[in-house]
Amino acid sequence: MDHSGHGTTMDLPPFTLGRGLEWSPDPFFLVACLVGLALYGWGVTRLVRRGDAWPVGRTVAFVVGVLSVMLVLCTGLNEYGMVMFSVHMVQHMVISMLSPILLLLGAPITLALRALPAAGRDRKGPRELLLMLLHSWFMRIVTHPAFTIPLFIASLYALYFTPIFDFLMESRTGHIAMMCHFLAVGLVFFWPIMGVDPGPHRPGYLMRMLELFAGMPFHAFFGIALMMASEPMVETYKNPVASLGIDALADQTAAGGIAWAFSEIPSVLVLLALLFQWHRSEERQARRSDRAADRDGDKELEAYNAYLASLAARSR
Repeated sequence: MDHSGHGTTMDLPPFTLGRGLEWSPDPFFLVACLVGLALYGWGVTRLVRRGDAWPVGRTVAFVVGVLSVMLVLCTGLNEYGMVMFSVHMVQHMVISMLSPILLLLGAPITLALRALPAAGRDRKGPRELLLMLLHSWFMRIVTHPAFTIPLFIASLYALYFTPIFDFLMESRTGHIAMMCHFLAVGLVFFWPIMGVDPGPHRPGYLMRMLELFAGMPFHAFFGIALMMASEPMVETYKNPVASLGIDALADQTAAGGIAWAFSEIPSVLVLLALLFQWHRSEERQARRSDRAADRDGDKELEAYNAYLASLAARSR
């Protein structure tokens, strides 16, 4: 298998990993991650300087999310993923399921809308353009469950069980495109489900849970298909590097187990986050009702008591 673009031909210097493999950091993802952290840090700093609060938990979640992307794509793990199906599956599951959840919990869109200045009446700045994008027909389509759920499923079956995967793995550009696709699919799938950032679709909590569990079984079926196969199913990994001393079928079985496990873990994390959000929403609604009752002197209760009194008077 040709690993051009992932070894010594990279712009950054390679490092020896042993077992005949070399690694050099991918400059595309490295720069993208650093820029993302810098922009997020700028947004938080801007809010703090003007006296606005920003939850520390959101910042931690976003930073860990970016670091998870860097871990699987900007370290030696990436090179092993080019020759070992099991390691590649770790990369895929992390960047398509774990990283998006963490990034979305960081609420980067909310931060941008709060940090970016308004451009004025006759001009459109970055904040106005972001709002236009959020309310565009394009975003309404790509975040709709009728689009995100089939895309989430097709990213497994249509990619790994067709020649598309082998074609993409032949070049650095194809590999970058595939990883960007995994991350984008995870973001658009979990975005309306998490409901942290504003978006075109804001379904109720019960509907979000249904959307979550609509896609997860297909991950489990995919993992089971890999584990139950009697021969290697992906051409790229049929002939592993001899120095690794691994069996292709055993490595594929491990990859299937990883895919199956990742169908459970993120689901639990998102479910817990949804239950927490639901509880907080109910608390806020109760406080609003209490404040409304205080303002009107609890007229609703008085009206109900008067109604009961009138019933009692009629029965006499």
